[in-house]
Order: sequence, then C-alpha cells, then structure tokens
Amino acid sequence: MTTPRILKAQMKDITCGENVTIVEPANIYGCELKDDVFIGPFVEIQKNSVIGARTKIQSHTFICEYVTIGNDCFVGHGVMFANDLFKNGRPDPNPDNWGRTVIADNVIIGSNATVLPVDICDGAVIGAGSVVTKDITEKGIYAGNPARKLRDLP
Repeated sequence: MTTPRILKAQMKDITCGENVTIVEPANIYGCELKDDVFIGPFVEIQKNSVIGARTKIQSHTFICEYVTIGNDCFVGHGVMFANDLFKNGRPDPNPDNWGRTVIADNVIIGSNATVLPVDICDGAVIGAGSVVTKDITEKGIYAGNPARKLRDLP
C-alpha cells in the first residue's frame, strides 16, 4: 500500500490591499485582493484572478483562473465560476483556450449560482441557483437556468 500525496490549503503569492480579511481554511494563490475584501471559509481563488475593493466572497465559493470581480460586489455561498467549457469533450490543459469572466462593480450573485465565462455589467443581480451562460449587458435582476432577465433595476 502506498501513501497518498496530501496537499494542504494555502495562501501564497497574494497581492493584498489594506484591511483584507480571509477566514481559514481557504485556498488562495496567485491572485489580487484589493482594499477591504472579505473572503469567507472554504473558498478557493486561483491565480490570475482579481477581487475588487470592498467585495465580499461568502463560504464555499470557487473562483477559477481569469476571473475579475469589481468593487462593492457580493458573491453568495457556494458560487462556482468555470473557465473551461470542455469544447472538445474533455478538460483543455491550455489556459490560452480558457474563457475569461469580468464582473463589473456593484454586482450581487446569489448562493449556488454558476457563472460561465461571461461579462456582467454594473449593478446586475443574479438570483440564487442561476446559471449565467451569456453576457449580461443591462442592469436588472436575472435568474434561472439559463439566467434570464426578470425585471429592470433603477
């Protein structure tokens, strides 16, 4: 019988602004966290991602590579971001082929939402459990699978 390779959650190679809070355990590496960011427990944020000032990321959220989240956003519990769409029926090992996600400022993403490589405009609200498959270009409330606009916001 062999011994498994055990990797521990870690926080390394993080660029942090002022007053950043990270609740352990967390696996955060190679990313940038701006001023006053809050990261809850059991969160993973991968390299080449940026979390904007005063944004809150709740527990059990996964933020993959190449996700940029703006200022003053709220990301609920268990939100999943994906960057590899398995276009060839299997994982693509080449990061150059992975999608990019840009979340503008003042966006709220409800618990257990899934966000594919998209752009989401300033002030959008994504309902809990929604699956965002296309860019969101107008401020409003979006929900469902796939997420659709339910109503405008002022």
